[in-house]
Amino acid sequence: MARFTRIKVCQVMGETGMVPVFYHADLEVSKQVLKACYAGGVRAFEFTNRGDYAHEIFGELNKWAQRECPEMILGVGTIVDAGTASLYLQLGANFIVGPLLNPDIFKVCNRRQVAYIPGCGSVSEIGYAQELGAEVVKIFPAGNVGGPSFVKNVKAPMPWSNIMVTGGVEPTEENLTKWFQAGVTCVGMGSNLFPKDVIAAKNWSEITQMCRDALDIIAKAR
Repeated sequence: MARFTRIKVCQVMGETGMVPVFYHADLEVSKQVLKACYAGGVRAFEFTNRGDYAHEIFGELNKWAQRECPEMILGVGTIVDAGTASLYLQLGANFIVGPLLNPDIFKVCNRRQVAYIPGCGSVSEIGYAQELGAEVVKIFPAGNVGGPSFVKNVKAPMPWSNIMVTGGVEPTEENLTKWFQAGVTCVGMGSNLFPKDVIAAKNWSEITQMCRDALDIIAKAR
């Protein structure tokens, strides 16, 4: 069962401004990455459903996180159907993220009062997601559907929109500043925050520092 309310989830995403997006088939690697992000100030983390038995890794990771990173809000991403969403809700997912919008997932998440952040690529999809109850909508792939200018133009007639962008986000001052000046609530960041060579070398302190640097940039950009 989710430990954090969807209001709390959206609040934390807005306050910190960044949600790391990560998957690894090795539970120990996943633990160390999560802990490194936690040490760097991250408080919302998306573990993606991208490999065989990913749910088993998530279940163990979530139980471990409750002890070792008690303030971390751990959710799951890459969810495209209601059945998979239900599976992860049983494992304690605090939020569900998808690359697309599936109304059936809203039904499952709304019953449990768990935040569902659907992927949207148009103004109509954003509006539909809000109609179905989305507190936060995800623009994906953000770098391809219009970038920061798309966000800015959506926010003009729909200023109440809480937008998370994923895809095309980099942990640099130039990139992050553009997104936040456009009006995003938070950014989702994956491979650019977790370089393969850093993971392979198990250089966890570098991940912690990259998180700190990115969060500092975000705080200044606002």
